Amino acid sequence: MSEMTMIHPTLDPDTCWEAFSRRDRDMDGHFVGAVLTTGIYCKPSCPARHPSRCNIIFFSDAESARVSGYRACLRCRPDEVGRDRQAVDKALSLIDLSEEPLSLDALAQAVGYAPHHFHRLFKRATGVTPAAYARKLRADRLESALEEDNRVTDAIYDAGYNAPSRAYADAGQRLGMTPSAWKKGGAGVTIRYAIVQSSLGATLIAATEKGLCRISFDEDEGELRRRFPAADIRPADADFAALAAEVVALVDNPARTANLPVDVQGTAFQQAVWDALRAIPAGETRTYSQVAASIGKPGAVRAAGSACGDNVLAVLVPCHRVLRTDGSLGGYAYGLERKEKLLEAERKA
Repeated sequence: MSEMTMIHPTLDPDTCWEAFSRRDRDMDGHFVGAVLTTGIYCKPSCPARHPSRCNIIFFSDAESARVSGYRACLRCRPDEVGRDRQAVDKALSLIDLSEEPLSLDALAQAVGYAPHHFHRLFKRATGVTPAAYARKLRADRLESALEEDNRVTDAIYDAGYNAPSRAYADAGQRLGMTPSAWKKGGAGVTIRYAIVQSSLGATLIAATEKGLCRISFDEDEGELRRRFPAADIRPADADFAALAAEVVALVDNPARTANLPVDVQGTAFQQAVWDALRAIPAGETRTYSQVAASIGKPGAVRAAGSACGDNVLAVLVPCHRVLRTDGSLGGYAYGLERKEKLLEAERKA
């Protein structure tokens, strides 16, 4: 039996072992672990007792493990995970290539699964439902088409929408403005802002009529105008005070629950990362690799880190809860001292 280690190209042995140690279901289908003493390979979430660290090696897939002389675990059945992953990959390809929205029944039939079972598999692998993935894909295409200087109507149909009404409805949720306004660089959108004092210093809070579009530290009106050059930027009015007070309360106590309206732009990947950040309970932390795995993209650790860096809603989208694999703080746009204070406040709470 060969002991040659075939590591997944974007994962190191320590990351793989970490996934096995916590029996991470999100990593199933991305690699397998082979036990030298038993000759068996398992998926990361296998419930069996773990071998010693020195007795396990990692292969990029089940086939590589079999070629090296290992056999599948009868308890966790890792080969079935590979089939599930292939089905999800096929469905993603079908959605990407289809000019018309595909129903769940049609997708499930195409990949050979029952609809309710495939719906669960797809969401576990990608972090979103097939319908949500398709909506985000169309919104991404619309955004790209608008940026490429196309006519708005052409961009809507090129993105895969059957009618402008559906595109405008999606854009209202995704872009925070109509496609025409997005095309003009945000012209016609009013942004109110205030710079207030919080426990972390000068805090800039900005919002459109739909919700918060920026929470940051040590920034001023000039930064807002740089980010939103075509918007109508105005100082806060009386109605803005309550929203600003809620944000300050959150900054002062980051462990509190906050259900505040937001109006941000981001790719499907960025939105998935930001959703994953908001799902981290206060007082807990995750590594960048865990965040990437939680959205079904374990190889996109650096991209997950970049999405954290692109977060425009400090504290509300808690990128401060993400650490390096070795437990160190990593980076933070507003300084590691602030990151440490936020984490300490959550631990005390």
